[in-house]
Amino acid sequence: MAQPVGRNLRLSLPRRFIGDLVHFARRVPSVPVERVIQLTPLVAARQGAQPRPSWCAIFTKAYAFVASAYPELRRAYLSFPQPHLYEHPISVASIAVERRFGDEDAVFFIHLKNPEKLSLQELDGQLRRAKEQPIEKISSFRRVLLVSRLPWPLRRLVWWVGLNVSGRKRAHYLGTFGVSVYSGLGAASLHPLSPLTTALNYGVIASDGSVDVRLVYDHRVLDGATVARALAELQRVLMCELLAELQTLQSAEAA
Repeated sequence: MAQPVGRNLRLSLPRRFIGDLVHFARRVPSVPVERVIQLTPLVAARQGAQPRPSWCAIFTKAYAFVASAYPELRRAYLSFPQPHLYEHPISVASIAVERRFGDEDAVFFIHLKNPEKLSLQELDGQLRRAKEQPIEKISSFRRVLLVSRLPWPLRRLVWWVGLNVSGRKRAHYLGTFGVSVYSGLGAASLHPLSPLTTALNYGVIASDGSVDVRLVYDHRVLDGATVARALAELQRVLMCELLAELQTLQSAEAA
């Protein structure tokens, strides 16, 4: 009987993209910080809200509130023409979205400006469109595929320029903070890699309403104490501003 034979597979465009992203993310001296947050009232308010927003929308908006109050979270390390920090005036969320591309599941990123100024319905609607619209209709997805088609040396040059030359363009094309979660699949990443200054990640919400929230940060830009305070502020925002908005959705449905 013939033995099964393996096969070589050419890197797809999404795999090229992830390879480039990880290449530059590994150059970032990133450190994860974790805080256990109790969300019982928020869980109950979300359960009764109509329409019910996703947890990704809730956490993204809450962290954008925090970033608006902490300018350190909107800063980035740039190496050209000499090492310096750039501070962007607004937050741009870079949110990981899984899409089917060809015969594989692929990761793309949607970029949302000022998420804290969007309602949860608007934010959730943009995330839903990123998951449902044709890939070619979403500019950030098209850009990923376009750059990934370039030869390897040119791709890496484009990435390096995008990360190091212009802080304004870096924020526009790559975002100021990342959000990457798959708690809906019952799992969580302990140390997600990202070339951005901070990356937000949270685990599965437990039956008692607690959840592990992690913020991975670039130690060249800020320190752990600042991140710890930011996570404490994130908890406050979730239980104040976001809880109030969810309760408004409950009240609207009741009315």
